[in-house]
Amino acid sequence: MHNLFESIPEGLTEELTEVLTGSGNVRIERIVSRGHASPEGFWYDQAQREFVLLLRGSAALEFEGREAPIEMGPGDFLVIDAHRRHRVTRTARDGDTVWLAVHFG
Repeated sequence: MHNLFESIPEGLTEELTEVLTGSGNVRIERIVSRGHASPEGFWYDQAQREFVLLLRGSAALEFEGREAPIEMGPGDFLVIDAHRRHRVTRTARDGDTVWLAVHFG
């Protein structure tokens, strides 16, 4: 038995990404951010689709070609198509932002 909100390091200086499980072309990750964002000019361009669920905290995601970032709070989720360029513009600075990400397809 495991809990997504446990075993988060106190001194989290870099975003934490942990693979929880996976098989074949599916990978499930826990991501913990604490005021982290994508570096300026960096875009994710992934070969697989990604289901991302924000469990705790807040964040903003920017998508190439979209004018305004998408604001996310607890319970919000998105499915990001393969090769849809995106980046994290901000995460909460006053606590942990915990994501569940499922890469598939």
